[in-house]
Amino acid sequence: MTTAEGVQAPVQDELQTTAPGRLMGEYLQHMLVERGLSANTLAAYRRDLLRYQRFLAAQDAHLIEGVTRQLVSAFAQGLATGADGQAPLSPRSAARTVVAVRGFHRFLALEGTTATDPAEDVHPPVAGQRLPKAISVDEVTRILEAVDTSTPAGLRDRALLEFLYSTGARISEAVGLDVDDVSVDEVLEGPAVVRLFGKGSKERLVPLGSYAARAMDAYLVRSRPSLAATATAKNSTPALFLNLRGGRLSRQSAWSILKTAAERAHVSGEVSPHTLRHSFATHLLQGGADVRVVQELLGHASVTTTQVYTLVTADTLREVYAAAHPRAL
Repeated sequence: MTTAEGVQAPVQDELQTTAPGRLMGEYLQHMLVERGLSANTLAAYRRDLLRYQRFLAAQDAHLIEGVTRQLVSAFAQGLATGADGQAPLSPRSAARTVVAVRGFHRFLALEGTTATDPAEDVHPPVAGQRLPKAISVDEVTRILEAVDTSTPAGLRDRALLEFLYSTGARISEAVGLDVDDVSVDEVLEGPAVVRLFGKGSKERLVPLGSYAARAMDAYLVRSRPSLAATATAKNSTPALFLNLRGGRLSRQSAWSILKTAAERAHVSGEVSPHTLRHSFATHLLQGGADVRVVQELLGHASVTTTQVYTLVTADTLREVYAAAHPRAL
């Protein structure tokens, strides 16, 4: 787990240049220690607040007490167009940035650092809804079967991709797993249940399908021991998925594994680890799964986040209807 000490130094190095920046460093430290944010979420907040710090400096707002609602609103309105003097952001990125700024000012007000919260009534721009991209069951199957399992690395790759599609795990959750998070006995006997640790270190249990369980069994018995043997005593790790040096597999390497398999399977378009997660959810709903069950499996805090997948399946229903019904068109 990322420690407070491990994050504090780089945050303060870049934010200590101004008084507001130092307070932003304190806020990020609070979010790490008290809220348990993941390293990825914390890094995103840090980028957003650095942008806000540069904006305040450009406006000669050197003291946080001098920040007004009008100033925060001007910053928020300029994110999408670059009117804040920096590169334009997409609607979603702009919305996330405003959320980070609102959280920062709310923190200062609750701590008594400032008497008021100038960002309280500033709202993020409405982001357009973007449907998640899913691929067909046939395309998923082709990708999984395109992996060459004649080598230890190939057995690992097949187990990883089967795992991602079987559980709907985020790539960070998969590469963050340790061997103890998957019971070998359960994998052999089935059906296995895997512990996943999502955003904010929230734990959830997800079943592991039979195809993934067999691939995991082959990896654990025939591949992982040889990969682990390449590690030095210093680099020894309990990680479930190992790289060729016996260390924990990185997210970048996992992405490359999927990209290579997709190319071999001649699956066109952008295919990422998140594509398998989207496909997992979409195929479950198409098969009749309840949206709240899918919500639990994905680890979404709100069912509203999961309901976007129902729009995907509705589009599929319309396409099938238009193609099959004699009086649809």
